[in-house]
Amino acid sequence: MKVNVHAVNFNVDKKLVGYVQGRLDKLDKYYDKVVNSDVFFKLDNTSDKENKIAEIKLIVPGDEFIVKKQCKTFEEAVELAAESMERLLMKRKQKIRAHS
Repeated sequence: MKVNVHAVNFNVDKKLVGYVQGRLDKLDKYYDKVVNSDVFFKLDNTSDKENKIAEIKLIVPGDEFIVKKQCKTFEEAVELAAESMERLLMKRKQKIRAHS
């Protein structure tokens, strides 16, 4: 799956991009018809420690899923967002099976 990584107002290191690619590749086993995926990283300007936001946007035929998580690290945010995305994709797959 092709993953586009976007960082708002900072540069993402290759290690994080590799982590995101590996984690989102695992989503293929839940739903293999993903057309496109975008990951957005943002830093929230608060004094709070949980100021890192990861937003995953997946485009599948006929639909679009967006999951946003805020955590202490980008890796943790990606992990939580990917887990939420897995649940969404499983629901989608079951819905399609029920209609066919």
